[in-house]
Amino acid sequence: MVSIEDFGQYETAWCPGCGNFSILTCVKKALAGKGIAPHQVLFASGIGQAAKTPHYLNCNMFNGLHGRSLPVATGARLANPELTVIAESGDGCMYGEGGNHFLAALRRNVNITMLVHDNQIYGLTKGQASPTSGLGHVTKAQPHGVQLEPIHPLSVAIALQAGFVARGFTGMQDQLVELIQGAIDFPGFALVDILQQCVSFNHVNTFKWYKERCRPLEKDYDPSDWQAAMVRSQEWGDVIPTGILYTNRSRKPYEDVLSVSSHGPLYKQERSMEGVKAAMQVFA
Repeated sequence: MVSIEDFGQYETAWCPGCGNFSILTCVKKALAGKGIAPHQVLFASGIGQAAKTPHYLNCNMFNGLHGRSLPVATGARLANPELTVIAESGDGCMYGEGGNHFLAALRRNVNITMLVHDNQIYGLTKGQASPTSGLGHVTKAQPHGVQLEPIHPLSVAIALQAGFVARGFTGMQDQLVELIQGAIDFPGFALVDILQQCVSFNHVNTFKWYKERCRPLEKDYDPSDWQAAMVRSQEWGDVIPTGILYTNRSRKPYEDVLSVSSHGPLYKQERSMEGVKAAMQVFA
Protein backbone atom coordinates (compact mmCIF):
# COMPACT_ATOMS: atom_id res chain seq x y z
CA MET A 1 0.00 0.00 0.00
CA VAL A 2 1.39 3.40 -1.01
CA SER A 3 1.60 6.10 1.66
CA ILE A 4 2.52 9.78 1.69
CA GLU A 5 5.71 8.89 3.55
CA ASP A 6 6.89 6.85 0.56
CA PHE A 7 7.45 10.11 -1.32
CA GLY A 8 9.92 11.35 1.28
CA GLN A 9 10.41 14.44 3.41
CA TYR A 10 13.11 16.89 2.38
CA GLU A 11 14.44 20.27 3.45
CA THR A 12 13.36 22.88 0.90
CA ALA A 13 14.68 26.22 -0.34
CA TRP A 14 11.21 27.81 -0.28
CA CYS A 15 10.23 30.85 1.76
CA PRO A 16 8.15 30.15 4.88
CA GLY A 17 4.49 30.57 3.96
CA CYS A 18 5.00 29.81 0.25
CA GLY A 19 2.08 28.14 -1.50
CA ASN A 20 4.46 25.51 -2.88
CA PHE A 21 4.30 23.64 0.43
CA SER A 22 0.55 23.10 0.09
CA ILE A 23 0.90 21.96 -3.52
CA LEU A 24 3.64 19.49 -2.59
CA THR A 25 1.41 18.05 0.13
CA CYS A 26 -1.54 17.76 -2.26
CA VAL A 27 0.60 16.05 -4.89
CA LYS A 28 1.73 13.45 -2.36
CA LYS A 29 -1.84 12.88 -1.18
CA ALA A 30 -3.10 12.57 -4.74
CA LEU A 31 -0.48 10.00 -5.74
CA ALA A 32 -0.76 7.99 -2.54
CA GLY A 33 -4.55 8.07 -2.78
CA LYS A 34 -4.34 6.64 -6.29
CA GLY A 35 -1.93 3.94 -5.15
CA ILE A 36 0.77 5.21 -7.52
CA ALA A 37 4.19 4.24 -6.18
CA PRO A 38 7.25 6.52 -6.53
CA HIS A 39 8.84 4.34 -9.23
CA GLN A 40 5.68 4.58 -11.34
CA VAL A 41 5.71 8.37 -11.70
CA LEU A 42 7.92 10.81 -13.57
CA PHE A 43 7.97 14.54 -12.86
CA ALA A 44 9.43 16.86 -15.49
CA SER A 45 10.05 20.48 -14.54
CA GLY A 46 11.74 23.59 -15.88
CA ILE A 47 13.32 26.42 -13.89
CA GLY A 48 11.94 28.32 -10.89
CA GLN A 49 10.82 27.81 -7.32
CA ALA A 50 7.85 25.73 -8.46
CA ALA A 51 10.16 23.68 -10.68
CA LYS A 52 12.06 22.58 -7.57
CA THR A 53 9.05 20.56 -6.43
CA PRO A 54 10.30 17.25 -7.94
CA HIS A 55 13.55 17.75 -6.00
CA TYR A 56 11.51 17.25 -2.84
CA LEU A 57 9.82 14.04 -3.96
CA ASN A 58 11.14 10.51 -3.90
CA CYS A 59 10.36 9.63 -7.53
CA ASN A 60 11.72 9.73 -11.07
CA MET A 61 12.33 13.30 -12.16
CA PHE A 62 13.87 15.45 -14.88
CA ASN A 63 14.72 19.06 -14.11
CA GLY A 64 15.57 20.81 -17.36
CA LEU A 65 15.67 24.19 -19.05
CA HIS A 66 13.34 27.12 -18.45
CA GLY A 67 10.01 26.46 -20.14
CA ARG A 68 11.03 23.04 -21.45
CA SER A 69 9.25 20.61 -19.13
CA LEU A 70 6.49 19.69 -21.59
CA PRO A 71 8.76 18.40 -24.41
CA VAL A 72 10.51 16.12 -21.92
CA ALA A 73 7.21 14.95 -20.45
CA THR A 74 5.85 14.31 -23.94
CA GLY A 75 8.85 12.25 -25.00
CA ALA A 76 8.83 10.23 -21.78
CA ARG A 77 5.14 9.43 -22.06
CA LEU A 78 5.42 8.36 -25.71
CA ALA A 79 8.42 6.17 -24.91
CA ASN A 80 6.86 4.61 -21.82
CA PRO A 81 3.06 4.91 -21.50
CA GLU A 82 3.27 2.76 -18.39
CA LEU A 83 4.51 5.82 -16.48
CA THR A 84 2.33 8.46 -14.84
CA VAL A 85 3.93 11.57 -16.32
CA ILE A 86 3.48 14.98 -14.72
CA ALA A 87 4.94 18.27 -15.95
CA GLU A 88 5.16 20.75 -13.09
CA SER A 89 6.45 24.33 -13.02
CA GLY A 90 5.41 27.95 -12.48
CA ASP A 91 3.25 30.34 -14.49
CA GLY A 92 6.29 32.10 -15.93
CA CYS A 93 8.02 28.88 -16.94
CA MET A 94 4.91 27.24 -18.40
CA TYR A 95 3.09 30.17 -19.99
CA GLY A 96 6.04 32.48 -20.71
CA GLU A 97 9.21 30.67 -21.82
CA GLY A 98 7.18 27.51 -22.36
CA GLY A 99 4.19 29.12 -24.05
CA ASN A 100 4.70 27.55 -27.46
CA HIS A 101 5.21 24.11 -25.91
CA PHE A 102 1.96 24.63 -24.01
CA LEU A 103 0.11 25.20 -27.29
CA ALA A 104 1.76 22.18 -28.92
CA ALA A 105 0.86 19.94 -25.97
CA LEU A 106 -2.77 21.07 -26.16
CA ARG A 107 -2.88 20.19 -29.86
CA ARG A 108 -1.19 16.81 -29.46
CA ASN A 109 -3.31 15.69 -26.52
CA VAL A 110 -0.60 13.46 -25.07
CA ASN A 111 -1.71 11.69 -21.89
CA ILE A 112 0.21 13.81 -19.39
CA THR A 113 -0.77 16.03 -16.48
CA MET A 114 0.38 19.66 -16.37
CA LEU A 115 0.46 21.28 -12.92
CA VAL A 116 1.10 25.01 -12.95
CA HIS A 117 1.98 26.88 -9.74
CA ASP A 118 0.30 30.18 -10.62
CA ASN A 119 1.32 32.98 -8.23
CA GLN A 120 1.16 35.69 -10.93
CA ILE A 121 4.82 36.59 -10.49
CA TYR A 122 8.34 35.30 -11.16
CA GLY A 123 9.62 34.06 -7.79
CA LEU A 124 13.10 32.65 -8.36
CA THR A 125 14.27 35.65 -10.39
CA LYS A 126 13.09 38.13 -7.76
CA GLY A 127 9.64 39.35 -8.60
CA GLN A 128 9.23 40.62 -12.15
CA ALA A 129 5.82 40.35 -13.80
CA SER A 130 4.79 37.02 -15.28
CA PRO A 131 2.32 36.33 -18.12
CA THR A 132 -0.51 36.10 -15.57
CA SER A 133 0.33 39.27 -13.59
CA GLY A 134 -2.57 41.70 -13.43
CA LEU A 135 -2.73 44.91 -15.45
CA GLY A 136 -1.10 47.74 -13.47
CA HIS A 137 0.74 45.41 -11.10
CA VAL A 138 3.83 47.30 -9.86
CA THR A 139 7.12 45.42 -9.51
CA LYS A 140 10.80 46.40 -9.37
CA ALA A 141 11.05 45.53 -13.07
CA GLN A 142 7.75 47.26 -13.92
CA PRO A 143 7.84 50.38 -11.68
CA HIS A 144 5.05 52.06 -13.69
CA GLY A 145 2.87 48.97 -13.52
CA VAL A 146 2.31 46.11 -15.95
CA GLN A 147 1.16 47.48 -19.31
CA LEU A 148 0.23 44.15 -20.91
CA GLU A 149 -3.06 42.32 -20.57
CA PRO A 150 -2.57 39.06 -18.63
CA ILE A 151 -2.91 35.77 -20.43
CA HIS A 152 -5.91 33.60 -19.55
CA PRO A 153 -4.37 30.11 -19.77
CA LEU A 154 -7.61 28.26 -19.05
CA SER A 155 -9.37 30.13 -21.86
CA VAL A 156 -6.51 29.25 -24.22
CA ALA A 157 -6.75 25.57 -23.27
CA ILE A 158 -10.53 25.50 -23.66
CA ALA A 159 -10.36 27.34 -27.00
CA LEU A 160 -8.08 24.57 -28.30
CA GLN A 161 -10.48 21.86 -27.12
CA ALA A 162 -8.18 20.54 -24.41
CA GLY A 163 -9.24 17.33 -22.72
CA PHE A 164 -9.25 18.41 -19.08
CA VAL A 165 -9.02 21.98 -17.80
CA ALA A 166 -9.21 22.81 -14.10
CA ARG A 167 -8.32 25.50 -11.57
CA GLY A 168 -7.36 24.88 -7.97
CA PHE A 169 -6.27 26.97 -4.99
CA THR A 170 -3.78 26.13 -2.25
CA GLY A 171 -6.32 27.17 0.38
CA MET A 172 -8.75 24.46 -0.80
CA GLN A 173 -6.59 21.36 -0.41
CA ASP A 174 -9.31 18.69 -0.49
CA GLN A 175 -10.56 20.00 -3.82
CA LEU A 176 -7.02 20.35 -5.16
CA VAL A 177 -6.20 16.71 -4.36
CA GLU A 178 -9.34 15.63 -6.25
CA LEU A 179 -8.42 17.83 -9.23
CA ILE A 180 -4.92 16.38 -9.45
CA GLN A 181 -6.30 12.85 -9.26
CA GLY A 182 -8.90 13.66 -11.92
CA ALA A 183 -6.17 15.03 -14.17
CA ILE A 184 -4.06 11.89 -13.73
CA ASP A 185 -7.06 9.68 -14.52
CA PHE A 186 -8.01 11.61 -17.64
CA PRO A 187 -7.07 9.87 -20.94
CA GLY A 188 -5.37 12.83 -22.60
CA PHE A 189 -3.75 16.16 -21.83
CA ALA A 190 -4.88 17.58 -18.48
CA LEU A 191 -4.16 21.08 -17.16
CA VAL A 192 -4.52 22.09 -13.53
CA ASP A 193 -3.75 25.78 -12.94
CA ILE A 194 -3.13 26.20 -9.20
CA LEU A 195 -3.53 29.64 -7.64
CA GLN A 196 -1.02 30.19 -4.86
CA GLN A 197 0.47 32.98 -2.82
CA CYS A 198 4.01 34.32 -3.19
CA VAL A 199 4.77 35.80 0.22
CA SER A 200 8.01 37.44 -0.90
CA PHE A 201 7.20 39.18 -4.19
CA ASN A 202 3.45 39.37 -4.74
CA HIS A 203 1.77 41.43 -2.04
CA VAL A 204 -1.37 41.99 -4.12
CA ASN A 205 -2.58 38.47 -4.87
CA THR A 206 -2.08 37.17 -1.34
CA PHE A 207 -3.52 34.06 0.30
CA LYS A 208 -6.22 36.26 1.84
CA TRP A 209 -6.97 37.82 -1.57
CA TYR A 210 -7.49 34.40 -3.16
CA LYS A 211 -9.38 33.04 -0.16
CA GLU A 212 -11.95 35.84 -0.39
CA ARG A 213 -12.57 35.19 -4.09
CA CYS A 214 -12.11 31.51 -4.90
CA ARG A 215 -15.40 29.63 -5.02
CA PRO A 216 -16.09 26.04 -6.18
CA LEU A 217 -18.16 25.74 -9.34
CA GLU A 218 -21.84 25.00 -8.78
CA LYS A 219 -22.75 21.32 -8.36
CA ASP A 220 -24.97 21.45 -11.45
CA TYR A 221 -22.25 23.01 -13.62
CA ASP A 222 -21.70 21.02 -16.83
CA PRO A 223 -17.96 20.90 -17.75
CA SER A 224 -18.76 19.44 -21.17
CA ASP A 225 -20.45 22.70 -22.24
CA TRP A 226 -17.71 24.43 -24.27
CA GLN A 227 -19.39 27.85 -24.46
CA ALA A 228 -20.17 27.92 -20.75
CA ALA A 229 -16.60 26.88 -19.98
CA MET A 230 -15.23 29.75 -22.07
CA VAL A 231 -17.40 32.22 -20.15
CA ARG A 232 -16.44 30.84 -16.74
CA SER A 233 -12.74 30.77 -17.62
CA GLN A 234 -12.90 34.55 -18.14
CA GLU A 235 -14.34 35.23 -14.69
CA TRP A 236 -11.71 37.01 -12.61
CA GLY A 237 -12.76 39.53 -10.01
CA ASP A 238 -14.88 39.31 -6.88
CA VAL A 239 -15.46 35.62 -7.70
CA ILE A 240 -12.90 33.22 -9.18
CA PRO A 241 -14.38 29.80 -10.00
CA THR A 242 -12.40 26.69 -9.05
CA GLY A 243 -12.92 23.10 -10.11
CA ILE A 244 -13.10 21.30 -13.46
CA LEU A 245 -14.06 23.98 -15.97
CA TYR A 246 -13.96 21.83 -19.08
CA THR A 247 -13.69 18.21 -20.17
CA ASN A 248 -13.59 16.90 -23.72
CA ARG A 249 -13.50 13.15 -24.33
CA SER A 250 -14.06 13.36 -28.09
CA ARG A 251 -10.34 13.41 -28.88
CA LYS A 252 -8.09 10.35 -28.69
CA PRO A 253 -4.78 10.61 -26.82
CA TYR A 254 -1.83 11.14 -29.14
CA GLU A 255 -0.41 7.75 -28.15
CA ASP A 256 -3.49 6.05 -29.59
CA VAL A 257 -3.10 7.62 -33.03
CA LEU A 258 0.70 7.42 -33.29
CA SER A 259 1.36 4.46 -35.58
CA VAL A 260 4.67 3.47 -34.00
CA SER A 261 2.93 3.07 -30.62
CA SER A 262 0.79 0.26 -32.00
CA HIS A 263 3.75 -2.09 -31.54
CA GLY A 264 3.91 -1.46 -27.80
CA PRO A 265 5.98 0.94 -25.64
CA LEU A 266 8.91 2.41 -27.54
CA TYR A 267 11.39 1.47 -24.84
CA LYS A 268 10.48 -2.21 -25.33
CA GLN A 269 10.71 -2.22 -29.11
CA GLU A 270 13.84 -3.76 -30.60
CA ARG A 271 15.90 -1.64 -32.95
CA SER A 272 18.03 -2.80 -35.85
CA MET A 273 21.58 -1.52 -35.47
CA GLU A 274 21.81 -1.39 -39.25
CA GLY A 275 18.93 1.06 -39.23
CA VAL A 276 20.65 3.12 -36.55
CA LYS A 277 23.87 3.20 -38.57
CA ALA A 278 21.97 4.29 -41.67
CA ALA A 279 20.33 7.12 -39.75
CA MET A 280 23.70 8.27 -38.38
CA GLN A 281 25.19 8.28 -41.87
CA VAL A 282 22.69 10.96 -42.87
CA PHE A 283 24.44 13.35 -40.47
CA ALA A 284 27.98 12.23 -41.38
